[in-house]
Amino acid sequence: MSEVKTDRNSSASTAFEHRRELTPVPSSFRDPSGGVVFDGRDYLRLVRPAYQPHYDRLMASGLHRELVQENLIVAHGELPAQATPDVYKLLRPEQVPFISYPYEWCFSQWRDAALATLRIQELALERGLTLKDASAFNLQFVEGRPKLIDTLSFETLGEPRPWAAYGQFCRHFLAPLALMSYRDVRLGRLLQTHLDGVPLDLASKLLPWRSRWCLWLRVHLHWHAASERRFEHSTRAEAAKKSYSANALRGLVASLQKAVQDLPEPAEGRVWSNYYDETVTGGDYVAHKQRLVGQWLQEMKPRSLWDLGANTGLFSRLAAAQGVNTIAFDSDAACVERNYQAARQDGTHNLLPLLMDLTNPTPALGWENTERMAFVGRGQPEAVLALALVHHLALGNNLPLDRIARFFAGLSSNLIIEFVPKNDSNAQKLLRVREDIFPDYTQQEFERAFSACFTIVQTEAMSNSNRVLYQMARRAAS
Repeated sequence: MSEVKTDRNSSASTAFEHRRELTPVPSSFRDPSGGVVFDGRDYLRLVRPAYQPHYDRLMASGLHRELVQENLIVAHGELPAQATPDVYKLLRPEQVPFISYPYEWCFSQWRDAALATLRIQELALERGLTLKDASAFNLQFVEGRPKLIDTLSFETLGEPRPWAAYGQFCRHFLAPLALMSYRDVRLGRLLQTHLDGVPLDLASKLLPWRSRWCLWLRVHLHWHAASERRFEHSTRAEAAKKSYSANALRGLVASLQKAVQDLPEPAEGRVWSNYYDETVTGGDYVAHKQRLVGQWLQEMKPRSLWDLGANTGLFSRLAAAQGVNTIAFDSDAACVERNYQAARQDGTHNLLPLLMDLTNPTPALGWENTERMAFVGRGQPEAVLALALVHHLALGNNLPLDRIARFFAGLSSNLIIEFVPKNDSNAQKLLRVREDIFPDYTQQEFERAFSACFTIVQTEAMSNSNRVLYQMARRAAS
């Protein structure tokens, strides 16, 4: 995407009444139809003149309004603008609070995003339009639901032809979902390596033979992969010669919906999803911690919070219930799945559970390592929860306490953190199969390390345990 000039002495650069400097967003340079820019406060979308007929059709057909009403696309407003040779429209979309990526979603999130994409295509066909791409990266979870964020993904249908985005949908949605369902939920991370979607031949090889007994997987994945090999040298013009009726396109969408809906949920493979039910210390410990965390959050009044090591989201939902926009991170897919399903069932719209290993967080990816952002740098929450986490980082992953403290200080100015001593039963589980090489892992050393970055505001020992909860405030930079 060409850079938007904002030099006010240039006639081309004064096209928009919107006067802030517009900086192109690195993830949005491939589409000649337009792109995303940042004006220092909001993310805006440019519509190029080449896309004008499709944009006008999208808006005049009523499709965009219908998608907004069904919560399937972010709403937008048009900013006052003067037409130029480079830009047709400048849009201000609904702002997404936090950017997530598909390889950070649980199975149900991925499935909901797939079904949202197919529902969008279904409605588009009814209005004489079609999705020209079906990238999973074009959806974000806003208020608990997957929404399309790329307003420029539509084109006028014209003469019915094969769905141009069919292959991309299968690579971005059907293949990873099938692998997660039939093999292992961790295979969703393949999209982190294959940013243009999991290759269908690879998915076909990895899936068990029994997946072929599902008609829709046999057609849309196994046979699709075989046809790609057969016709890999055919041209786009040759493919476009195939005749497709509107009914055939609707039938394709319906069969893909059936393929996605029929996938069985993955089996849970780890024990952490039962943490609060089975593995934590008994008595009044959990209730005491809930009361204290709730009280401290009411005193802090953060507008945004990251719950790191959130498990199934017990404390994430406590924060969300107070109106705090909450992101809940955990490395256990089963925990994220339970958290998401609970939030969806309860109608909790300000909680987003995501899959994240803090010891190996999502890196920056894509062209020039800028198209997909690293975990750190995608937000600055006003508060962080780190409950029953430090012993996993220090004892389970050999991370020094001072490095852990610096990491948290780089994330937020407010921290609620729990110290789990070495004699705790769950800490002992981490040491059961390894030598204790952590003489400095003590409460005294914990307080010393964190006091270098934070002021300890409040401390309280937890009932029925040796654990201690801390409220901390980041020290001002000297």
